Amino acid sequence: MARFHSTFVGVRRAALAISLCAAALTPALAQAPANDPTKVLATVNGEPITAQDLAQASEDVGSTLPKQMNDAAREKALLDYLIDLKLVTQKAAADKMDQTADFQKKMAYYREKLLMEGYLGQIAKSSATDAALKATYDEAAKAQKPEEEVHALHILVPTEKEAQDVEKRLKAGEDFGKLADELSKDPGSKGGDLGWFTKDRMVPEFAEAAFKLQPGQISDPVKTQFGWHVIKVLEKRTKPFPPMDQVRDQLERFVAQRAQSEAIMKLREAAKITRTDEAKDGAAKPDAAPADASKK
Repeated sequence: MARFHSTFVGVRRAALAISLCAAALTPALAQAPANDPTKVLATVNGEPITAQDLAQASEDVGSTLPKQMNDAAREKALLDYLIDLKLVTQKAAADKMDQTADFQKKMAYYREKLLMEGYLGQIAKSSATDAALKATYDEAAKAQKPEEEVHALHILVPTEKEAQDVEKRLKAGEDFGKLADELSKDPGSKGGDLGWFTKDRMVPEFAEAAFKLQPGQISDPVKTQFGWHVIKVLEKRTKPFPPMDQVRDQLERFVAQRAQSEAIMKLREAAKITRTDEAKDGAAKPDAAPADASKK
């Protein structure tokens, strides 16, 4: 779902930035808060901040904290943020900012947003069962079209003459990997090894030459936009489908998003929805001219 930004979010981020600066100058909390969610960690003008509040703040803004922070420093920064939040909101409430019509509209909006997120979150959690993931995985595996891929080595040099010299040395029996490490201008392939790839992953000239070779064969010099290549194919195979454990995270996201979309569509189908923009989009036809009463 798209993230919506508002004045509240800006205030929270600003307060968090202030708290992070303070966290850099003061020691971290000596101990993590207890598991009891009701434990009071601080009070601000008599209002408590609990461990549950800290957990909520972590869920909301924890991802904005530097990843290198340890747990104690993160808790210190989040608690500082909550203290700043309390101070600012107390002042805003004292100024009766929460009684304006604009504030009430925003509160209504965020109430609906939180309810939507909670409902869709439940659907996501309940839909991503092992059976659903397995069925989706099997469906995707069955739908994958057979695709050939090769495992190849290459040596990249600037000129055709250098490529011809490389080809001669290889066909005279020199080791491809050692020669690649010595001469190749491609720093990203150790020993010239490009691993497994499908035809669409390489520039056309290179791919055409590589896929014509049989395992063990060495190509003539091949020119591409990068220079001149000499290619050796080690193996060929039909591209395997990745094991389920390797793509489980993607499966969970897909299954959850599909279930959420289906739930929303069912709600739409069961609802009576009218839109004021339909007349504009549909270019409503003009009314017919009234009948001439004198002709009746």
